[in-house]
Amino acid sequence: MDLDLRKLRYFVAVADRLHFGRAAEELHIAQPVLSRQVRALEQELGASLFTRDRHGVELTDAGRQLLSDAGPLLASAHAARRRVAVAARGVRRLTVGFRAGIPVAPAARAFEDRHPDVVVDIQRIEGDDQAPMLLDGRIDVAYVRLPIDGTGLRVTPLYTEPMVAVLPAGHPLAGKQEISEADLAGEPLVWHADPSTQPTKHPHPNAGYVVRGVDETLEHVAAGRGISFLARSATVFHAHPDVVYVPVPDLAPDQVCLAVAASRTSPVVDDFLAAARTTAEVTAECGNYEMWQLGGPAAAHRD
Repeated sequence: MDLDLRKLRYFVAVADRLHFGRAAEELHIAQPVLSRQVRALEQELGASLFTRDRHGVELTDAGRQLLSDAGPLLASAHAARRRVAVAARGVRRLTVGFRAGIPVAPAARAFEDRHPDVVVDIQRIEGDDQAPMLLDGRIDVAYVRLPIDGTGLRVTPLYTEPMVAVLPAGHPLAGKQEISEADLAGEPLVWHADPSTQPTKHPHPNAGYVVRGVDETLEHVAAGRGISFLARSATVFHAHPDVVYVPVPDLAPDQVCLAVAASRTSPVVDDFLAAARTTAEVTAECGNYEMWQLGGPAAAHRD
């Protein structure tokens, strides 16, 4: 049996809202039509997806499983439509996402030597963009930093790099050549992700600010609202007059990976993956060379 993507989209709308009326309004269809389509999907699957009673609508175990699987399926279909539209314009393109501080040029050059007819587009992404942009086809492949929700993705480790502390310029430890994790115990942390992903062995109190990228993090730290941590290469491209970077050798290193949608099968994508793997060492060196020429991350702000 082939899964009807339209019925799947209808199911997801109800599952997200747990309300047939609101889902029907969002989909711009009549509620009876939506109810019939969901019942038809249940019949096709041979399983009840919702419990319906006077108290409301709830997902069954089968419904929760389908909701977990539906995201990658719908994203894959959307990505296929996007790629077809691009191909119809007559230009072969490969869009590569990357996180701050990760050089794409070494792999792009190696790839273009083999595929001079493919235009390599490069797009900066943030932590919360990583998985969604791969799954919906906005980017074809991405240099990502862990953690990442790997559902529906193939994630290949490339290399690790040290982490550094991001401190306000007036911090008592700002002039140190390096510090330990213990030196920063109890400091409020400005963090871009779930607190459980902090790189420290013991969690820091949350500074209470929601940030998406490096620039926002630096502004909060510069204002004295807390400290943060960055992968060493990210500091090469982000300087701030009121922020100092100090190495923390006992922090767990940052892991750089290459990710692609698991449903994506393409010789062009495979060739870029191969180019990224073969140039991983060069990529890591490119990300750190400039900073260590300056004498290390703290040196860049110790005038």
